[in-house]
Amino acid sequence: MHPAFSVIFLTTLIGVGQGLFLALYVAEAGALFELLPAQEGGGFFAAGSALALGFLAVGLFASFFHLGHPERAWRSAAMWRTSWLSREVIVLPGFMAAVFAYGLAHYLGFGGTLMLGGLGVLLCLGLFICTGMIYACLRFLQEWATPLTVVNFILLGCASGFTFAAAFAAVAGGGVTLVFGEWAVVLALAAMCTRVAALVRNRRIKPKSSLQTAIGVKHPRIAQKAQGFMGGSFNTREFFHGRQPSVLRLVKWTFLVLAFPVPVALLLAAMALNSQPFFMLAFAVQYCGLVAERWFFFAQANHPQNLYYQAIS
Repeated sequence: MHPAFSVIFLTTLIGVGQGLFLALYVAEAGALFELLPAQEGGGFFAAGSALALGFLAVGLFASFFHLGHPERAWRSAAMWRTSWLSREVIVLPGFMAAVFAYGLAHYLGFGGTLMLGGLGVLLCLGLFICTGMIYACLRFLQEWATPLTVVNFILLGCASGFTFAAAFAAVAGGGVTLVFGEWAVVLALAAMCTRVAALVRNRRIKPKSSLQTAIGVKHPRIAQKAQGFMGGSFNTREFFHGRQPSVLRLVKWTFLVLAFPVPVALLLAAMALNSQPFFMLAFAVQYCGLVAERWFFFAQANHPQNLYYQAIS
């Protein structure tokens, strides 16, 4: 498939926002049960919620560049009964509203923030599932049609969110920096395991179709000599990335290094040295790795129509 950077930034940025909100809720719930230090006032949670909302808003803004007619974006919610994309379009604004209300309640000192945050957590998990299922439900794209797709969206988003939360806590204080850092390490390692599992699975995939079934000819020897028309088309532009296999291998190893071992090492160093710059660097490196990971995620999916357009692809 052809990776669209608007969707790449949408999925990675809202993932950070979701993970950051979950980290904030963990901090509040942990303080309630005296497992984590309580935060004085609501400034910590209000500022964190504002940052989470910022990530969500920028991701949503990026998605509009993927639309041919942005003024018709509201129509994308019409098929909510059958479309995971429509459900995402509905759940995302709902989650943003919950994050806003959660942060505002903390800022104004209102009660009931734990219950309000619980609603936000449910919407957050629902958003993760909707986003992942947009791709996992496409049976004809075998690389995506696996529960690992949804699991990876959840773990990668949580890992990046908790990494940013550790950097935020290191600057804002509050005594939860080490907890966020430890969670970020665990989530990054878990995400690495499931992402590698998906890579191993996809490497073993056997296509269900062949060139013979693509054109309806059963002859054992078929060779495409021409594309059939003078230039490219929507099919050749949107359903293939146009890069050499060497580029895919480079991007794969890039994200495997930048998204997992490097940020984990930086997080461990940051926690050992109590270094704010290392926490920030860990997030910056990990986010670059996640952008590469999401580009590879889209590029690796092999649309069956490429069997017909193999000469141009």
